[in-house]
Amino acid sequence: MATDPKHKSHDLTDGPGRAPARAMLKAVGFTDDDLSKPLVGVANTWIEVMPCNAHLRRLSAKVKDGIRAAGGTPIEYNTIAVSDGIAMGTEGMKASLISREVIADSVELVARGHLFDAVVALSGCDKTIPGTVMALARLNLPSLMLYGGSIMPGTFQGHDVTIQDVFEAVGAHAAGKMSEAELRDLENHACPGPGACGGQFTANTMAIAFEFLGISPMGCNGVPAMDPRKDEVAFRCGRMVMELLKQDVRPRQIITRKALENAIAAVATTGGSTNAVLHLLAVAREAGVRLTIDDFDKLSRKVPLLADLKPGGRFMAADLWTAGGTTLVAKRLLDAGLLHADQLTVTGKTIGDEARQAIETPGQQVLRPLTNPIKSTGGLVILKGNLAPEGCVVKMAGHSMMLFKGPAKVFDREEDAFAAVKGGQIRAGDVVVIRYEGPAGGPGMREMLGVTAALVGAGLGDSVALLTDGRFSGATHGLMAGHVAPEAVKKGPIAALRNGDLIRFNVAKRRLDVELTKNEIAARLKKVKAPVPRYTSGVMAKYARHVSSASEGAVTS
Repeated sequence: MATDPKHKSHDLTDGPGRAPARAMLKAVGFTDDDLSKPLVGVANTWIEVMPCNAHLRRLSAKVKDGIRAAGGTPIEYNTIAVSDGIAMGTEGMKASLISREVIADSVELVARGHLFDAVVALSGCDKTIPGTVMALARLNLPSLMLYGGSIMPGTFQGHDVTIQDVFEAVGAHAAGKMSEAELRDLENHACPGPGACGGQFTANTMAIAFEFLGISPMGCNGVPAMDPRKDEVAFRCGRMVMELLKQDVRPRQIITRKALENAIAAVATTGGSTNAVLHLLAVAREAGVRLTIDDFDKLSRKVPLLADLKPGGRFMAADLWTAGGTTLVAKRLLDAGLLHADQLTVTGKTIGDEARQAIETPGQQVLRPLTNPIKSTGGLVILKGNLAPEGCVVKMAGHSMMLFKGPAKVFDREEDAFAAVKGGQIRAGDVVVIRYEGPAGGPGMREMLGVTAALVGAGLGDSVALLTDGRFSGATHGLMAGHVAPEAVKKGPIAALRNGDLIRFNVAKRRLDVELTKNEIAARLKKVKAPVPRYTSGVMAKYARHVSSASEGAVTS
């Protein structure tokens, strides 16, 4: 138990020498009584540009109420956010993954600069979730992360829709399968209010992963954004961080190797986003825990795919919450012997204790029983081969293609590939290759949802494969290999590919290969000239100089 809840802030607020600091704090409304209590940072990722984070000021007010009720003084501060869904398919998308590092850096810097005793982080869109947790792991102060929750589904022509449907409708419109009026009608109804994208896309994937990691309270992230119970959850999180401070429980006690394995199992069983590989590798690094890309494949082989969630399945994240939520997912894995039940969580209970409290809604169809899985293995696989010596990530939820062979259609920019799809230049049997979109090459490792959704909308989702050194959105489905490493700008083998080269996917053998000899690949790579960097100064250029391989989490050092 901590003997001093103001273990950091004493040095900021106490004694005659700190009168100038107190004077400035009083100028914004803090009293002597406030400053005598522990100072708790409320790291908010509110921003006005997107639904994912637009409601977080409401939740931060409730978190602060909870902190005050438990004897602390909350101090709210903000950081940046970049919307993947809005920036997708544009040059702006290159800022998305880079924003993860800026979020982590800024959350860390404010907490260090103002000697906070504890932190609650509020996240919403894709990169704010891992970015905040990376910061909490670095700071190692009593802390937790609360996710703002999922958007509710929209309604179009009598059925539920998500932003995924809008992206795919762009391809359908280009192929003449949807009118402009229908596309506009869908656009107007797909996103009915605040909350992050509603399928098991990256935001909801990471929200579940971090409950299983233990850094978010079990059952809290899954409450939808605009459900009144989200306010209650936020208040409870404010009280909870004060208990963590009292007991001196810190993130590095929670973020262990076994806890990370629990998080990976949660991603695998729910058919989560391939981006979880990048983000969990990054969090492990910040926590000082050894984790490799191969660990994801080893664990996914053991874990059944149980959740029938979009993009590969039928249901939304809000449906999973109604069915029994994350706690029910934990109970399934516990019953299967696939959960490290003794791992501590921010609630003060072990994840096993949390799982045993699960209540399953009678008749629910979202989460399958262990006796009837969607697939016997999880939704993520790691392929290696002469095209990806360091590995690449394939999401298997939503399709069953284990073998694919076809000629390469090679593009050096996402925009060129998208234009080719819209122009009808991609045929069934092709393997679309998009390179120089990796962490350093992009820079920023753009997601390719515009291209993959256009392929689905054009009716090619089951007959075309795609590989890239960039990323995929959690809304992507089909045979898509992302994070191919080494990336093209680092002279990875993907840089040697030419139109017409035959590429083979063999998922069962975990192979991704081109039918070229080692000598031919080496000879071609000697002649490769990478495109001129698009950025030579500023944050983009700095990131490109310092970012690691995707196989290591695309972290900066």
